[in-house]
Amino acid sequence: MLLKEIKKVFHTELDAIYGKEEVSSFFYLLIEHYLGLERFILAVQPELIITKEKESPLFEALSKLKLQVPIQYIIGKTHFMDLDFVVNKNVLIPRPETEELVRWVLDDFSTVKSDLKILDIGTGSGCIAVSLAKNLPKAKVYAIDVSEEALVVAKETAKLNGVEIYFINADILEVNDLDDKFDIIISNPPYVRMLEKQEMKNNVLDNEPELALFVADDNPLIFYKKIIELAAKNLIDKGVLYFEINQYLGKETQSLLEATNFSEIELRKDFFGNDRMLKGKIC
Repeated sequence: MLLKEIKKVFHTELDAIYGKEEVSSFFYLLIEHYLGLERFILAVQPELIITKEKESPLFEALSKLKLQVPIQYIIGKTHFMDLDFVVNKNVLIPRPETEELVRWVLDDFSTVKSDLKILDIGTGSGCIAVSLAKNLPKAKVYAIDVSEEALVVAKETAKLNGVEIYFINADILEVNDLDDKFDIIISNPPYVRMLEKQEMKNNVLDNEPELALFVADDNPLIFYKKIIELAAKNLIDKGVLYFEINQYLGKETQSLLEATNFSEIELRKDFFGNDRMLKGKIC
């Protein structure tokens, strides 16, 4: 079949769901991933024929896209902080807001010459831990997650990017002491209340792991309370705690830090103007 005809089928089947521009993006990602073809290929070879065998994964991907399976899960990877990350149904797809959080840490510590000890709580795909390890090569980075399946993915990404992460399989809510001191503790824990499900798109609800997303409506800050309690004991003097937070609970989350032994507290908005990041320094 001609490649340009395959592209036409993609638009016919998917434009109503995603829009023409996004469907074109999907198509070019898929031909690069499965066929090793650059996006300009149709400009130089408009009559390029794809064999039945080679076109098969493209149509399989098309079927999944019609079901609103995220393109990242289909090709098994995504980009974050200019790095490649392995993703599948066991981990959340890294968001741009989380990249803003990582860049905040890097801005704060870019001139620090001493070795750092960093802990990422609820690492998931490993996007935070791997990005920090890659950009702060002298740092010793630890990462905790309750999901063994998520840690398999994160370990694969760490290997892919040539960084060493000390991974720990543990439920942070059951941890009473971290048995070490850290310069930085950072976390993007589950924070979406069940009542907010109605605001979310089906491609997220039907595909991404609920364990990493949702908390009970009656105790939405459960992970923040626990992590702040641990950070108060396990950060070094002047150590820093960073959070990604629920945009609707910024002030409430900030109050938890204010009620504990933290100073220089800063609540920061993301590029959409939502309260999304929080930072505090241990006194």
